[in-house]
Amino acid sequence: MARLIRRVAIALVIAAAAIAIYAYQTLATVDAERVTDDVHVLTGLGSNVGVLRTARGAVVVDTMTTRMQGERIRTLAEQLTGREVEVILNTHYHLDHTHGNPAFPSGTRVVATARTRKLLDALDAKSWTGDAAGTLPNETFDSSHEIALGGKTVRAMHLGRGHTSGDLVVLFVEDRVIHLGDLLFNGRYPNIDLEAGGSIEEWIGTLDRVLVLDGFDRVIPGHGPVTDRDGIRRFQAFLKELWERASAAAREGKSLEDTLASTTLTQDAGFEAIQVPFLLKLDRPFVIRRAWQEATGAVQPVAAAQ
Repeated sequence: MARLIRRVAIALVIAAAAIAIYAYQTLATVDAERVTDDVHVLTGLGSNVGVLRTARGAVVVDTMTTRMQGERIRTLAEQLTGREVEVILNTHYHLDHTHGNPAFPSGTRVVATARTRKLLDALDAKSWTGDAAGTLPNETFDSSHEIALGGKTVRAMHLGRGHTSGDLVVLFVEDRVIHLGDLLFNGRYPNIDLEAGGSIEEWIGTLDRVLVLDGFDRVIPGHGPVTDRDGIRRFQAFLKELWERASAAAREGKSLEDTLASTTLTQDAGFEAIQVPFLLKLDRPFVIRRAWQEATGAVQPVAAAQ
């Protein structure tokens, strides 16, 4: 029996070590893809990161999920641009877009909407103690904010609710590239953070306001491959269908169980699920559930999202 226990213990240690190595390798893997001569997108476990090269420094949009990833992002951004990172923009408060911030020097310019800062303080305060507090958003705005750096113009805009109540979009003006953060899940099922003021109904209109902007050709989504305006339209068509189905179910007084069982979607063909480790799975049942919750008023946003 003692020999069996030792064998089991050794097997568990080996399995734990293998999991730890896999997790480390996964978190440490960040790849770069060129979008234009001066814009790259970095991909890995978490969100898509935008990197802009200017004559005076690099601009980074979002920082993924961990300090380790943030360190890798910082290194890659400096290698790709030959400059230090001068500005970070956080598209919203979620950890896969902000928790790499502490890898950057305390006091780095960190731009976000005022509502994103409120949501970080209200819903994620425990993650921003000690030296991490020095990389919280320190330059906030309500509707629009422009950064001029090294011959480049970066225009940050809050165009309405969608994924959360504080989403911003980032336009690299001279390069005609826009980073939409999680206002766009390209070919992926989205998270709809109703507690943070997210809204499928309003998301549709927010994307209309993105599409009327005439200053971009390439689109960096929060998740999924780089795309163009058609990618936005495809995702918007999915949101419209999802909202129509959920609204109809709410009007008919259907329960959540009945709605999940009876709802059919066609605009999500080819969509991939996203497994958020230890938290949730973004798939068709998830988005139908969230749409029903919004349509019936079953979930209300926290005060900081107002």
